Amino acid sequence: MADPTQAAQAGLRVAYAGTPEFARVALAAILGAGWPVPLVLTQPDRPAGRGLKLQPSAVKQLALAHGLPLAQPQGLKLDGRYAADAQAARSALLAAAPDVLVVAAYGLILPDWVLSLPRLGCLNIHGSLLPRWRGAAPIQRAIEAGDLETGITLMQMDAGLDTGAMLLTENTPITPKDTTSTLHDRLAGIGAALVLQGLRAAQAGRLQPTLQPQAGVSYAHKIDKAEGAIDWQAPAAVIERRLRAFDPFPGCTAMLAGQTVKLWRGRVVPEGTDIRLGTGAVPGQWLAAPDGHLVTACGEGALEWLELQLPGGRRITAREWRQRFPGLSP
Repeated sequence: MADPTQAAQAGLRVAYAGTPEFARVALAAILGAGWPVPLVLTQPDRPAGRGLKLQPSAVKQLALAHGLPLAQPQGLKLDGRYAADAQAARSALLAAAPDVLVVAAYGLILPDWVLSLPRLGCLNIHGSLLPRWRGAAPIQRAIEAGDLETGITLMQMDAGLDTGAMLLTENTPITPKDTTSTLHDRLAGIGAALVLQGLRAAQAGRLQPTLQPQAGVSYAHKIDKAEGAIDWQAPAAVIERRLRAFDPFPGCTAMLAGQTVKLWRGRVVPEGTDIRLGTGAVPGQWLAAPDGHLVTACGEGALEWLELQLPGGRRITAREWRQRFPGLSP
């Protein structure tokens, strides 16, 4: 006997556009809930790993596992550089005849012809509480800025950059131990649950768009690998947040005993700790600390190194570093 929930949802055709793991989680939820997915759009395979072999996206792997129709255009502008790809994608979407297109971390800007093609438009799963942190890296920038909470916004897409009307939101706190990796995974789960709620509301005609407020707009610019170089002139609290924001990519780099290492985790040294800052301590200077701890002076305060990595090695604790490399200490 057919699942009654799946049978009830079979009337809504849900096309999907997404690429990384964040998007895979939501697609898996949509498939598990029983909505038919007549087409999946995802980025072309990219070289990855030491051998730089072409690797399919997380969304493509899931689509192939379920035998879903798949398109991987390099662009969607009908008059752009990849016009042939765009035309092929348009033909595929027209043939799929979706009622709605769900979008999550797809990586391509959707032109007007895509936005207007499904009768219910395009719903975007965005990893922030809009209008804060529109743009490419909302999870990283929220941690870096010291935000106390973030969340997911399900948005009706328009031609602007994350400017569409809000449909549903759900908040989650950002804890002092959250990295981009941990927060990403939590938000992916929230996004998956929220899009199911949104699709049910869309099917019943109960979606209620709310315009984004004009106040509080901020932009989450794409992470540049060069941002990983630690600026010791910054306050220790700012550096500690960047360590968490740039984990797992691109990681933060610093010099230790003449070697460039990645610093993955640190701790702001509390006031009153027995560390001899000295009146002449300058940002970037190693400080005398009890038990041989690795502590660096910052623009404000000091930062203790807790987890680091040599090129080609694995992440190790500062204690393990001192045990394995007793001669490589400041």
